[in-house]
Amino acid sequence: MFILGAVIFAFFEHLPALDAMLASVSTITTIGLYVPNGGDFLTLNRTEATLLILMIIVSVGAGASIVQSTVNSVVNGDMAASEADKHLIARLKEHVIIYGYTHMGRYVADKLEELGLDYVVISRNPTVYQELVNKDIFAVLEHETNPIEALTAAGIEKASMVIVSHTDDSDNMLFVLSARKLRPDVRIVTVVHDSNLMGMAKSAGADVIIPASVTVGHLLALSAVTKDIVGVVFSEKIGTKEIAEFSIFKKSPLIGKGLRDIGDLAVIVGVIRKEQVIQQAFDPGFKLQEGDTMLVLGDPSKLQVLEKEAEAT
Repeated sequence: MFILGAVIFAFFEHLPALDAMLASVSTITTIGLYVPNGGDFLTLNRTEATLLILMIIVSVGAGASIVQSTVNSVVNGDMAASEADKHLIARLKEHVIIYGYTHMGRYVADKLEELGLDYVVISRNPTVYQELVNKDIFAVLEHETNPIEALTAAGIEKASMVIVSHTDDSDNMLFVLSARKLRPDVRIVTVVHDSNLMGMAKSAGADVIIPASVTVGHLLALSAVTKDIVGVVFSEKIGTKEIAEFSIFKKSPLIGKGLRDIGDLAVIVGVIRKEQVIQQAFDPGFKLQEGDTMLVLGDPSKLQVLEKEAEAT
């Protein structure tokens, strides 16, 4: 159409080739830089007028058709990809369902990826959902307050676990309730940001409840007591216990002792020697050496005593 318009303007308006092409593009795109016959349509050549009318009608129709085809291709492509993902998700077994893809959900997904486990992410945010799809991550878009439909689409009937990691506690409670209703036997792990809601999360059906703010606050507070704290264990049966990492320094009284000799101070989780976890650390003949690192579980007060003995010089 651009070329045809250039021919019309070159022939009837006697314009040079480049000027004729510019006039054609200007007319077809409705920019209007050039007006045929100086704008006097009454004296415009009738043949030229007819050809210009046909050119404009065909060009506008072709442009609209191209736009519609492009939009349809994109929409149909997205729908086809979405349908393909649904079929693939339906084939998953023993996979993990993650609800919420904020900083915590992303961390969970990354770890599951490292472990080689299949997972499906459920998100309420369309932008996040599209981001996941673009990364070829199995994802389900949850429509407002409809977790049951989202869980069903994520294949909860064959899932091994549901991890609830949304930033909103009320959404998490609703999701836990929905998951428990659909699968009474599935394992559900949820995070709560308000520690007062731990009982409610338990009543909703969560098997494991992780108080996010309490965990972080606990670690930050204990870091002021000892530099060796590396983790916290929250258990309904034994309460809150800390995990510490101690290195055995030269002349420490712990050198030459077995794990049973220091068992009254803390529970030994393991011993690391030359960057390797020692499998025989719990054998009666095992003795601690300089440079060993112990992972221990216990109360802060006893851990401080053990820390001093490990670092004694």
